[in-house]
Amino acid sequence: MRYAWIHTQRDCYPLQLLCRVLQVSRSGYYAWRRREPSARAQRRQEIARAAQRSHGDSHGIYGYRRVHRDLIEDRQIACCRETVRHVMGDLGLRGKHQRRFIKTTDSNHAEPIATNRLQRDFTATRPNQKWVADITYIRLAEDWLYLAVVLDCFSRRIVGWSLSRTIDAALVCAALEMALRRRGPHGELVHHSDRGVQYASQAFRDRLTREGLTMSMSRKGDPWDNDYGPWCTSLVA
Repeated sequence: MRYAWIHTQRDCYPLQLLCRVLQVSRSGYYAWRRREPSARAQRRQEIARAAQRSHGDSHGIYGYRRVHRDLIEDRQIACCRETVRHVMGDLGLRGKHQRRFIKTTDSNHAEPIATNRLQRDFTATRPNQKWVADITYIRLAEDWLYLAVVLDCFSRRIVGWSLSRTIDAALVCAALEMALRRRGPHGELVHHSDRGVQYASQAFRDRLTREGLTMSMSRKGDPWDNDYGPWCTSLVA
């Protein structure tokens, strides 16, 4: 094992230094290099080469389970799944997970729909004149979080946000509460969003009414009415 590790590090460090650190001789390393690999090692190399070809033929999509099935069924190479997993790990090969589409807007509901008061005009002459809101999601290793944001059209910066594992009215209400608390708006303010059920909910509409905000919603199926998604990359104000 020491000689094998030294062999992998030859291009990074001097051989003399590697042998001294691992307390082996250079002659022993060269003798190890001259020895023929065992039948087991040769078998593992064969599986590794086949796994690499299978992974490449799938354009990097296959993980070790599908590569193992490909080797068994199509390439007629007898091997166990764990061996394939280990050799793919040694080669740094991993399968690509196809992104799952997460729907964040559900406009199929019976709640009231507000008039589109912005009409695609996302410009503002002062802070707290027009706020736009949206929901997106953040992909985690095994799950995802929903992110609701409120942005000020004047600065194009996030003024309120909320994270949750549940996409509901509480998510958007929490983002609105943060924006209200941080900005304390005065005067006429329009809050614009899509017509998703979270923004059309009674709880959210009541909160806007209590603060004197004017509600606005985009038209159904018209992405240009809420063409402010890239602003979500702005820094938090």
